[in-house]
Amino acid sequence: MRVELVSEPQHESLIDLLCELHMYYNEGSVVSRELVREHLLENLLGAKSPHSLLVASRDDGTVVGLAAITLVFSLVEPAADKRRHCQLKELYVRSSERSQGFGRALMSRVARYALENCCHRIDWPVKASNAKGISFYESLGAERVVERLSYRISEPSMSQLASES
Repeated sequence: MRVELVSEPQHESLIDLLCELHMYYNEGSVVSRELVREHLLENLLGAKSPHSLLVASRDDGTVVGLAAITLVFSLVEPAADKRRHCQLKELYVRSSERSQGFGRALMSRVARYALENCCHRIDWPVKASNAKGISFYESLGAERVVERLSYRISEPSMSQLASES
């Protein structure tokens, strides 16, 4: 098992993983490999992307897990030892490879990356219905942030709000 920043030879198996991730969040929906490839190369790995992609791969080089992370600065905490943190946008391990240590290895590498970049914490969202994920995160020592909720605004409400000014 290897965990590292994604490299070009891993793109094809990462595209497979991203297609599975799409189906995980959009049950019954299939996305084309070409659309995922374009998104990966132009957006996720593009020059303006705020994300770093860590991947876990088997010994044969096949990507079986990913962690998408972004380093951010706090708007409310100016102290040098607290102002920077790591935002985990996504942690995903191929369904056939779960419970084999890939998720823990990815999270360990995320923690090392965060520390190497002077972050004092890692934050991430998790679906409330993801009981296995929540149990996994708590097994790592993570604590639920009870005073935070997640909100989303999308179309058509987003356009309506934007037109109010």
